[in-house]
Amino acid sequence: MRRVAVFCGSSPGRDPRFAASAAALAQELVSRGIGIVFGGGSIGLMGVLADRALALGGAVTGVIPHGLAARELAHHGVADMRVVPTMHARKALMAGLADGFVALPGGIGTFEELFEIVTWGQLGIHRKPIGVLNVAGYYDPLVALLDHAVAGGFVSPANCGLVVVGEEPAVLLDRMAAHEPPPAPVWISPEES
Repeated sequence: MRRVAVFCGSSPGRDPRFAASAAALAQELVSRGIGIVFGGGSIGLMGVLADRALALGGAVTGVIPHGLAARELAHHGVADMRVVPTMHARKALMAGLADGFVALPGGIGTFEELFEIVTWGQLGIHRKPIGVLNVAGYYDPLVALLDHAVAGGFVSPANCGLVVVGEEPAVLLDRMAAHEPPPAPVWISPEES
């Protein structure tokens, strides 16, 4: 992977381990020579991630909608800041720039970004690895929900397997590097292919 898109909160969250994990992920990515694509913000986990990567000399690309940039939320230390017209354009550009995706703790926007990119993987739009950094068990309920959806027959085990989970940045990135996505869109049943 040359560049990883990181989805994360515009808030630091209540647990200091969330911000520490954003900084640790930035450090691990920079140490591996992997650039970061992020939502362009200067606040919350986005700001922590970018600040640490920049301090270490890492390559950072921000992608932010004009409306958020106009409210002075754009990270002014990021030289490669792409200002786009809409949130949809932001997600499309981030996906196009990235060779993989990592979700740090975050809220509804982070969940939406993660699930959209998983859906695109399910549909065969991309074959890039998708990771969830499960800091302090933050994503345990999400993992349980995916397992529940598999048990209920709404998500195939292969689609559930599109999401790689790890508790530490190095472990997660190693798992993502070794991950093999399904050979074809897994929403198509074997009888239909």
